[in-house]
Amino acid sequence: MTATDPALTALANGWGALSLLHGKIETHIERALQSRHDLSVREYSLLDVLSRQHDGEGGHLQMKQVADAVVLSQSATTRLVSRLEDRGLLSRYLCPTDRRGIYTDVTDHGRRLLDEARPTNDAALREALDEAGKNPELASLVEAVEAVKAPALSR
Repeated sequence: MTATDPALTALANGWGALSLLHGKIETHIERALQSRHDLSVREYSLLDVLSRQHDGEGGHLQMKQVADAVVLSQSATTRLVSRLEDRGLLSRYLCPTDRRGIYTDVTDHGRRLLDEARPTNDAALREALDEAGKNPELASLVEAVEAVKAPALSR
């Protein structure tokens, strides 16, 4: 393969389109969440991930798992948790079975803010996808995003 190989060019174009779609969606959601709820996309994502924890076995996430879920480094996730804890949206506590482990939970205030912000996030996502779908270069990617089904929940 050469640098001008059509297969490589197609891959690069596809990656560029995917990156463009992601950027458009994230920017649109960021503006909506910031203006209406004083939340960034990352803050919203963190609250959302942590709100899904439960008290059953494996129900609480370690910081590495949280970082993976919000697509940040562990250090960036820790700083984000600290900022939201300072705002009263999260609380941390020691793991009862492993004193080295620290868990993070969403406070009642954090849950209320998340509940208020969720419709904004969902509407902004829908708006961003609808707008991007009008672009012929992005339409097939929008269709692919819309075709993704939520994973089945095991009970």
